[in-house]
Amino acid sequence: MPVLNIVIAPHPVLKTMCMPVETVTDEIRTLMDNMIETMYNAGGVGLAAPQVGETMRLFVADIGEEDEDGKIKQGTPYKFVNPEILEMSDDLFVYDEGCLSIPGFYEERERPNTIKLKYLDETGAEKTEKFSGLMSFCIQHEIEHLDGILFTDHVSRLKRERVMKKLMKEKKQGVEHYHVHGEHCNH
Repeated sequence: MPVLNIVIAPHPVLKTMCMPVETVTDEIRTLMDNMIETMYNAGGVGLAAPQVGETMRLFVADIGEEDEDGKIKQGTPYKFVNPEILEMSDDLFVYDEGCLSIPGFYEERERPNTIKLKYLDETGAEKTEKFSGLMSFCIQHEIEHLDGILFTDHVSRLKRERVMKKLMKEKKQGVEHYHVHGEHCNH
């Protein structure tokens, strides 16, 4: 499977509201498989379509699993098409959030600990499932990507401007973060 290019902020595709997927086709399944390979290659736990230059409402995620030595290894990759959060808990989960499209920047953030999510899987079957902890956090981050929202939109204007200025400077200097059109939680 080819590794795709990850789009780096402030690329305009990252601020685009993505369109629903009408039918889960072989082309969509191939894209999601390539996105999983790209996410693993970049060391991320989630990757949304706009991060690889596609404006479709889909993303992939794998928060990994801890092995017997306490090291994180690849777990079960999830593929989400047309995700919709139906419920959010009041209790919060705190995590040091990052993004493959904003390399090198992390910020502690609170998000609802548990969500109820409706989505289509890679076969096109509709599913409703509850997710908690890091998986819930990751899903919320990726859905924001589908709505054209970056996690830096939730930090102070000064921090956001510093991060974007740094990324634009690196782009001018030819710094390559990843070999893709598009993201890192690294989401």
